[in-house]
Amino acid sequence: MEKNNFTEGAILPKLLKFMLPVLFAMFLQSLYGAVDLLVVGRFSDNAAVSAVSTGSQIVMTLTNILVSFSMGITVAVGQKIGQKRPKDAAQIIGTGLLIFAITGLLLTFISVAGAEVLAKIMNAPEEAFDVTAGYIRICGAGFLIITAYNLLGSIFRGLGDARTPLIAVGIACVFNIIGDLFFVAVLHLGANGAALATVLAQLISVLISLFIIRRTKLPFEFHRTNIRMDRPCARSIFRIGTPIALQDLLVGISFLVMLAIVNNLGLSASAGVGVAEKVCAFIMLVPLAFMQSMSAFVAQNFGAGKPDRAKQALKTGIAVSFVFGFIMFLLTFFRGDLLAGIFSNDSEAISNAWDYLKAYAIDCLLTCFLFCFIGYYNGIQKTTFVMIQGICGAFCVRIPVAFIMQHFGNGSLFLIGLATPCSTVLQITMCFAVYAYMRKRERAEKNVSVK
Repeated sequence: MEKNNFTEGAILPKLLKFMLPVLFAMFLQSLYGAVDLLVVGRFSDNAAVSAVSTGSQIVMTLTNILVSFSMGITVAVGQKIGQKRPKDAAQIIGTGLLIFAITGLLLTFISVAGAEVLAKIMNAPEEAFDVTAGYIRICGAGFLIITAYNLLGSIFRGLGDARTPLIAVGIACVFNIIGDLFFVAVLHLGANGAALATVLAQLISVLISLFIIRRTKLPFEFHRTNIRMDRPCARSIFRIGTPIALQDLLVGISFLVMLAIVNNLGLSASAGVGVAEKVCAFIMLVPLAFMQSMSAFVAQNFGAGKPDRAKQALKTGIAVSFVFGFIMFLLTFFRGDLLAGIFSNDSEAISNAWDYLKAYAIDCLLTCFLFCFIGYYNGIQKTTFVMIQGICGAFCVRIPVAFIMQHFGNGSLFLIGLATPCSTVLQITMCFAVYAYMRKRERAEKNVSVK
């Protein structure tokens, strides 16, 4: 408990100590997804690359619903730990297990039964349509495993433990690499082999992680009796997690729309953007790690009644992640071809990927603000605002700009990609406006109390 207490001591060392395992876990998670495309790109054709690109984007969107919704558990557990109420934290976890079991079954049905429909909605190129549907169906069949895999991480981050999720993703990454090489390079199963490797690797990771957890001392006692639907706990999880999950779902849909627009430009453009998206998963790692860490850090301090410490953590996170964002901007904008070349041998796909990446390079300078703000607002339970700003960015800017650039940009992937930083600018503006309003209201309340 004391080791994972974020309410005391110097902020930067504690924030970094928690963030770095989260960052490394996210790096392994990105590597986990990137290996699929890397191996398929080396041992298969552009149709398989396009299938993994489109199929993994759909699977990732559905998975992000789980990850985002599980933030309700991370924040709720973090606040109970900050309030020194570990028994309540145990009950939240038990209720969350039931909720996520039902959610995993629902997502399994959607992805298995609707694989062809999802591939059609995404305008999957004709040459890659059947392979894309197969990839979605195989990954979808393992959604209960994917659910357990992500739920374990969210619970332990709420407890202030970033080490156990790191071990889990490390195990999954190792077995996924082995599986990809076996199913794709040896058995030549292409995109379907990559999907099989993903599901089996996560199954092995979950089983080993459960063994580790049984041998780990928790800050509370957890019994089978805790696994029940407790209404107050369920309301807390849904109140915090639903707006975040809805926001991420709609934002994910906006990115799927952008990918569908690109798919209309042909197989090479689709493969190029698929490569670019895998590169983006790496260049956005630091701000994303700060977002997840910020939520847990701020939640504990908010629960302990230390709002000023939470604000200082926000400023610290922005400053540190901006330095990394500037470095990623320079590398991605001017040498994005080197990054894209890691995942593909096709010169046209590499060129298309670099064109698209230049737009994301600009976004690297902006997300250090946005993601830290999102983590902060999640931690203080302003998740409805997080949902609103995400929806505004996606549907008021990202999708309209992408459509406009498609029709007037002569097929330029850079111009289509600019839809993303344009939406980020709006979202940051909204975040700063709400932050300023909250500060103004706090000062007004203090003046009233003094009088």
